Amino acid sequence: MPEVSSRSLINAGFSDIERAKKFLQSEELAPIDSTLIVSKMAHAPDPDQALLLALRLVDRHPEAIKIFMDPQSCQGLVRLLGSSSALGEFLIRCPEALETVRTAPSTEFVQETSKQLVHSMLESIEATRTQGGHWVSSHIGVEGRQRLRTSYRKALLSLAHRDLGASNPQRILPNVAAELADMAGAALEGALAIARAEAGEQYDPNDVDRVKISIIGMGKCGARELNYISDVDVIYVHGSAPGIEEDLASAIATVICGNTARALMVPGPEPMLWEVDANLRPEGKDGALTRTLSSHEAYYRRWAHSWEFQALLKARCIAGDPDLGRSYERMVSPMVWSSSERDGFVESVQAMRRRVSDNISKDDVPWQIKLGPGGLRDVEFTVQLLQLVHGRVDQDIQVPTTTLAIHALSDSGYIGREDATNFDDSYRFLRLLEHRIQLSQLRRTHLMPRVEAAQRVLARSIRGAADLQPTSPEKLMRRWNETKRMVRSLHERIFYRPLLVSSSNLSADDVRLTAESAQARLRALGYLDPKAAMRHIEALTGGVSRRSSLQRQLLPVLLDWFARGVDPDAGLLGFRRLSESLGKTHWFLGMLRDTNAAAERLSHLLSNTRFLTDLLANEPAAAAWLGSDASLAPQSLESLLQQNQSIIHRTKQPESAIRMIRMVRRREFLRVALADGAGLLTVDEVGQALSNIDGAMIDGVLKVLLSADQEKHGQQAVISVIAMGRQGGREIGYGSDADVLFVQRAVPGAQAQAAQEQALRVVTDLVSWTSKPLKPAIPAEVKLKVDSDLRPEGRQGILVRSIDAYETYYSRWVEVWERQALQRARPFAGDATLAEDFIALIKPVRYGKGLEESEIRDIRKIKARVESERLPRGADPNRHLKLGRGSLSDVEWLVQFYQLQYAWRHEELRTTSTLCALEELAKLELISDDDAQQLAVAWRLATRIRSAEIITSGRSSDVLPSSSRDMEAVARWCGYEPHFGAELEEDYLRATRHARSIFEVLFYGFED
Repeated sequence: MPEVSSRSLINAGFSDIERAKKFLQSEELAPIDSTLIVSKMAHAPDPDQALLLALRLVDRHPEAIKIFMDPQSCQGLVRLLGSSSALGEFLIRCPEALETVRTAPSTEFVQETSKQLVHSMLESIEATRTQGGHWVSSHIGVEGRQRLRTSYRKALLSLAHRDLGASNPQRILPNVAAELADMAGAALEGALAIARAEAGEQYDPNDVDRVKISIIGMGKCGARELNYISDVDVIYVHGSAPGIEEDLASAIATVICGNTARALMVPGPEPMLWEVDANLRPEGKDGALTRTLSSHEAYYRRWAHSWEFQALLKARCIAGDPDLGRSYERMVSPMVWSSSERDGFVESVQAMRRRVSDNISKDDVPWQIKLGPGGLRDVEFTVQLLQLVHGRVDQDIQVPTTTLAIHALSDSGYIGREDATNFDDSYRFLRLLEHRIQLSQLRRTHLMPRVEAAQRVLARSIRGAADLQPTSPEKLMRRWNETKRMVRSLHERIFYRPLLVSSSNLSADDVRLTAESAQARLRALGYLDPKAAMRHIEALTGGVSRRSSLQRQLLPVLLDWFARGVDPDAGLLGFRRLSESLGKTHWFLGMLRDTNAAAERLSHLLSNTRFLTDLLANEPAAAAWLGSDASLAPQSLESLLQQNQSIIHRTKQPESAIRMIRMVRRREFLRVALADGAGLLTVDEVGQALSNIDGAMIDGVLKVLLSADQEKHGQQAVISVIAMGRQGGREIGYGSDADVLFVQRAVPGAQAQAAQEQALRVVTDLVSWTSKPLKPAIPAEVKLKVDSDLRPEGRQGILVRSIDAYETYYSRWVEVWERQALQRARPFAGDATLAEDFIALIKPVRYGKGLEESEIRDIRKIKARVESERLPRGADPNRHLKLGRGSLSDVEWLVQFYQLQYAWRHEELRTTSTLCALEELAKLELISDDDAQQLAVAWRLATRIRSAEIITSGRSSDVLPSSSRDMEAVARWCGYEPHFGAELEEDYLRATRHARSIFEVLFYGFED
């Protein structure tokens, strides 16, 4: 045989040119015209694999050479060998299967009927009919399984041969999937016949014959859209003829059903076919393997969850007694199509959505054909949801197969014609990719190959049989990514665009739903008041203005994002309010249209927190920040102070100036909350930013009030505000008070009494003006309460003291609890020089010495009294975020307890920050790294939850939410996935339980 040129091999698609030349010169392939076989190899997805398998096949079965010598049959076989190494191996080990590929397949796919497939499977095991009308195999055990599996693989070989020989594989894909499902049903019919024969050896054959069994196909098998390799989901139902007790019939049926699955699954000379999965049965793995029809009905009517009816949408009798199977189908059908009226349907739909991405490795997400964004599950979710919502009143769309359902939905007016065509094309393309990838090695996978060589093979495999148009991995990946984007956008368009029923600019092809149908869609997605939602949609999209046109573009996407939040109704209402405030501006809707992050952030905020919705409604221009991470960055303290100084400079009326300063705080409060909601800030950064905002406001109000008093009484004093508590540690949340001390010093030449009186007037007014209602009011403001209870002598002491008075007090009367409170003192507002002098004054008080034994006992007693007296009556100490076991109080008291003991020796501990101190304590090995980490986890989580509660509800709370809805809202703000509220609760209780055990050992000295 003359040697084939390298260029010919390269043009045919070979990668290993030298190996290919060697194989073509082999003795086994010598009778074949090398030019012919190379030209046919160009049709093989993987010519290297095809040539290797051809060589091995002819070596093992020399008669196969005749197939390769015929130009037509050669092309069909080469294409098969280049597509599936698994089927090539089957041909090598099963020579009689060569008859299947001896004739070239037709370019027009010819589908085998279910009846033909069942006949061939039963014939392979020489099954015969019993008196009761049941098939029973003449072969059992290993031989029966071997015969059945070989027959199945011959049928699979025939199907793959015809599939790969078709001119348009994407068009015929539903026919291929239907035949695969029919093959699975036929294999189960054969396995059932083997199982009956085996049961006849364990029980009286007459009793076995009296037992009726029907196998119900679920999922893709039930819908006749199976993959080449897939689990086959089934449900077993049994009945019995007269003459057998129910318990015996049930026992026999259980044995038969178990043996049916074993016939297809247990290891053997011919490998298992696929897994038979019966876990969708009533009660799942814990339920009986098979039940009677009446038992199934009782379960579904009384105990079934909504998701079980959605699974039953595709239920179909695929093997066994057909009458019993049809009775089962008739029994479940009304329940399936009325499931949208059941309690919990919305939650079930949301669970369907979550299952799209469940259990996917992050590394696999970009490569997922089935479960990733824009994958097969997105198509199936959309179609099934539309069927469940509208199928209750429209029998025409009650079809299980996805491609048929798409066209039925279009014919009935639920999907536009063009969208249906695009959806159908996208689905077929994705399924074709899945089929070709699985066919290669007959392995269950849904991942796009990551290696370029494998992508090249896949790109060649999806071409039609006669298609030799050049292709490449780049073209394949580009088409796949375009398809994914198409599927994602089609979900939004198909499901939401028809809701815009009031639009006057919809094209003739756009769907116009009835009011009832539109409301049903909204209800299915979790909108509790669909009528109100429709009113909002109509108000937003009505008319012919540019604003209405933009709203019609945006709403299909936004409605979906709102539906993912805790309160979709509030999200839509909030968007309407914001749109009415800003809709006439040139930038708002344009930003949402052009900036995906801004639109998604806004939707997330509006549907998860009414409080921020109110803030945005009153600060609508802040919506512009959502389009830019830089705009959401918190303002620096210097910038805030400068803004307030500008306000004071240009505003002569004190009340007006204070109002504007408080409005700056509200605006910056909103900025921090928006950045927090967008995931741009950590818990620590939120606390620092909010502390800066509070400090700037107090500084501005102090300046206004002091200036006003000085105009009346002259300049008598300078005043400083010292932050204490969590404010001192820059560790506050959205609803935190400002714990402070006030200190004053007379200016040169002023009398001490006059200075004290001026400071007292100003400070008293400051406490009032930071929180009292103003005219006009500041809507949605979170007022700042200034709390000076940590001053010397507590509430009984004077509100403000001179720095000399503080020195006298701390040198003579300071108590250990005051030394503890001073651990977090820092300059906050007012005169900076005085503040620094005050910090220098208290340095020996808080860091000058350690704790004596009596002081340690006193601190422990005070903490125990706080736990017993300050916890609100009836409050669960396990759920109180501030004073509960292992919560903020425990962590902060423990840290301050150690600072009091060791900060005099270790400057690293001289910090007002709880978390920084924890870190240093671990570095100094005063506590273990693990203890420090667990305490920090509990502290951060409690802080995060406290902030989340005021953000989501607008109310300050120190108690872990008790209602599931409130817990869900808090969990979303804390970064948990939808419907993980219970997980947040468990995480908090676990974290605080660990923190409390550490606290009791390190603070109280309890034994671990």
